[in-house]
Amino acid sequence: MGRSMETAYHKLIVSCQALPEEPLHSSFIMGRMALAAQEGGARGIRANSTEDIAEIQKMVDLPIIGIIKRDYPGSPVRITPTMREIDRLMEVKPEVIATDATCRLRPDGKTLEEFYALIREKYPEQKLMADCATLEEMLHADRLGFDFIGTTLVGYTEESRGAQIEADDFELIRQLVKRSKHPVIGEGNIDTPEKVRRVMELGVYSVVVGSAITRPQLITRSFTKVLEEE
Repeated sequence: MGRSMETAYHKLIVSCQALPEEPLHSSFIMGRMALAAQEGGARGIRANSTEDIAEIQKMVDLPIIGIIKRDYPGSPVRITPTMREIDRLMEVKPEVIATDATCRLRPDGKTLEEFYALIREKYPEQKLMADCATLEEMLHADRLGFDFIGTTLVGYTEESRGAQIEADDFELIRQLVKRSKHPVIGEGNIDTPEKVRRVMELGVYSVVVGSAITRPQLITRSFTKVLEEE
């Protein structure tokens, strides 16, 4: 099949992640989760940490969007926040590296522009994805030159509080696809097959689905919650 993002064009990307506090936290398990996703028809994987990515690379021949989530004191930016995480990811060379591309300062005080310039200088060939929260941030990342623009953080930041990606029939995605020069990846609370189909119809490059497929504790909760409401 080959590890090229072209494989994921108009296809599903499955996010296989489990943080240390989650029941499925294990590179072994994430590797099998990626294999299950591939068997189900996924044509790309999003993964967190070099350990998970290396294991997933052994299990599937699919392009990987790689990140490292790391918390730094006093900073809300946690998706591949500094060059330290970029350097680590380059040890396993995922096809795409995604990073927080919001308007917030990074833990080391750098702006997104400064950070982006550093990455491009050191790794000019590496494909980059911008994880954004607002349309303004997405268009800014597009102007900077990110290879893929993602809606990953809509509703998760102070600047996007209350925003919902599916509002007004995905109006934000509609606007972004119309105005972005770079391919758009729909991500964030796209949690049903119907939403995936609709977002794809609007012209995105790919759609990422995570929790609705790979976080059984949350999937289970959606079922048990119904029983509690009786």
